[in-house]
Order: sequence, then structure tokens, then C-alpha cells
Amino acid sequence: MKTKIIFVLALLMGVVTFAQDKRELKLNDGTQLIEATYFHDNGVVSQTGFYTLDGKLQGEWKQYDASGKKLTAANYNNGEKVGKWFFWGEDTLKEVDYSNNAIASVSEWSNKSTRVVSQ
Repeated sequence: MKTKIIFVLALLMGVVTFAQDKRELKLNDGTQLIEATYFHDNGVVSQTGFYTLDGKLQGEWKQYDASGKKLTAANYNNGEKVGKWFFWGEDTLKEVDYSNNAIASVSEWSNKSTRVVSQ
């Protein structure tokens, strides 16, 4: 089991090609998920989320800019995009709903109005 975990961690470190300078990967024995935290060059958290032991994205992932402002909140189930994703812009918020790993609908809010776009 230790060999498998070490292999998965090494694989994740080699496969993930983020521009961040530093990352922390830690196995959560209770959930059997790998907790991942990536950092910007200035030390501020860039991304947080989880991987399954076989390297698939799992659960909620969050992304932040270099000042710590939240940019994205996303959800995965065994590597597939699911549920509501949120993207924060300077003056907008986009909500993207995923179903069967595909976009089901998109809503966008701004300080001036609300737009709903269905796909």
C-alpha cells in the first residue's frame, strides 16, 4: 500500500504542470483522498482541492489570484465535472452548471444586470 501511495504522489507531482512554485500533497487517511494545495510564487495559496488515489480530481477545487481573491470554485466527481461552478470576475459572477461532464447551463451576473444563457 505504501508503494502505491508513493507512486501516486510521484505521478501527481510529475503530471501536474502548474506555474506555481510550491505545492503540498497530503494523504487523508479518513477519506483516502490526497489533499492538494498549490501556491503562487509570493506564497499565497493558488489552488486547493483533492485527488483520488488514482489521480482523478475529486470534490471541491478552489482557485485564487496572487492577492488571495477567490477566482473559481469547481466540483469534480471521480475526475468528471459536476454541479455548479462559479467564476468571479472584476464585476461579474458566472455560474456554470455541469451535467454528465458537460455544460448544462450558464448564468452571468454583473453589477448592472442579470443574464441567463442556456446551452
